Amino acid sequence: MLKRTFIILYLSILVINLKVQAIGKYKGLEFLEPCSKRDPSFDICLLKSSNELIRQFRKGLPQLGYPEVEPIILDQINIAIGEAPNNYRAQFRNITAKGVSTLRVLELQSNISDSEVLLQVVLDIPKIGAVAKYRSSGTLVFVQAGGAGDYWGEYKGVKAKVFIRAKLFNVHNRQYLKLQQLKMDFSVREIKMEVNNIHEGNSILQSALNLFINSYSQDLLKKMKPDIRRKLVHLMSNFVENLFSQVPYDAWMEN
Repeated sequence: MLKRTFIILYLSILVINLKVQAIGKYKGLEFLEPCSKRDPSFDICLLKSSNELIRQFRKGLPQLGYPEVEPIILDQINIAIGEAPNNYRAQFRNITAKGVSTLRVLELQSNISDSEVLLQVVLDIPKIGAVAKYRSSGTLVFVQAGGAGDYWGEYKGVKAKVFIRAKLFNVHNRQYLKLQQLKMDFSVREIKMEVNNIHEGNSILQSALNLFINSYSQDLLKKMKPDIRRKLVHLMSNFVENLFSQVPYDAWMEN
């Protein structure tokens, strides 16, 4: 009888331990529910799982090396408009952005094989606020736009399309994803911007320039877009690589 009791107790502990390993083996990511590839609503499941991960990230996930996710910092962005010798050039440094953590996945499409995962997602960010230090020179629409000071920007209705290609690989008999390619493009519905200290603090020129950059904000964004996109792809690639390297494949999806 005593032996039988010990056997039952041992088996109970073993089952509980296996359950704990199965549920809590992803460094505190118990909220991640793997999606079955046989489920007709597989893409919807992945979308919901992605949004839940994003929701958790807003609070910080130190177990993945992200005690906090904001602000997002870009080192430098350059813009050049017009032709020499009086073309306008501006350099923005220490760009600090907040609001990115409010993003959510609107659409998700997947193509999964035994060795590769392809994902195409559409992201929505309601509003991003950014501040930076700028330095500029040259003329912008007959306005002497040289100066150095503070930049402020507000971007509403940000949409991003992101394509991810990843390969599966094994580590200690467990599968992980390794990022192979990440591409993205983005659009902004509404932009407000402001700079100060233009042409030695000339308030008239500064007002004229701020009026111009807000009237033609979408055109200016097009000029800045290649540099911004390159920086964002680098930033996002590092984030995805870190995520894939720490969270096993079967935490995301299962057969």
